[in-house]
Amino acid sequence: MFIVLLLILIILFLISLFSSSKFSPIPYFPSNKKDMPLIIKGLNLKNNQTVVDLGAGDGIVIFEAARTSFQKKMNTFFIAIEINPILVLILHIRRLTNPNRKNIQIIRGDLFKINQYMLSSSNSQNSLTFYLYISPWLIKEVIKVLKKNFRRFSVVSYFYPVKELRATKVLTGIHKVFIY
Repeated sequence: MFIVLLLILIILFLISLFSSSKFSPIPYFPSNKKDMPLIIKGLNLKNNQTVVDLGAGDGIVIFEAARTSFQKKMNTFFIAIEINPILVLILHIRRLTNPNRKNIQIIRGDLFKINQYMLSSSNSQNSLTFYLYISPWLIKEVIKVLKKNFRRFSVVSYFYPVKELRATKVLTGIHKVFIY
């Protein structure tokens, strides 16, 4: 009986971490694995590029992109920004098994304070690509923050279009990948 009660409490605790706006104002929905080749294509990985996953979740995109970059012997840097402490722990664990782990930085933080984290990065002079798969009601605010803090950057948005930017390409798989 005690074990069942303990399991229920653990499950309720985890649910509160994933649903509490204090820990994460954006619900956790991972990118669809079947769309990963399109997402990687949209990121247009290259040398001297920094790819930033805003609201990285469990890191499915950042780790696949880092693996691809490693296989192609590229000097690409990756930053995963996530506010949920459980997902940050998962990111750190997954980083340990990635062959490109030396080029992956994980930050527990608020995606609206992006400039704080980027200034501390020694790779902030690289070309910047931001990957977004966040709630559509927050996209406009995120784009405002990016425009305020960065002169030049590109955006790859999964599932949701960015109305404040003009897409240069749209890739279609299970869901759409918008490239700006």
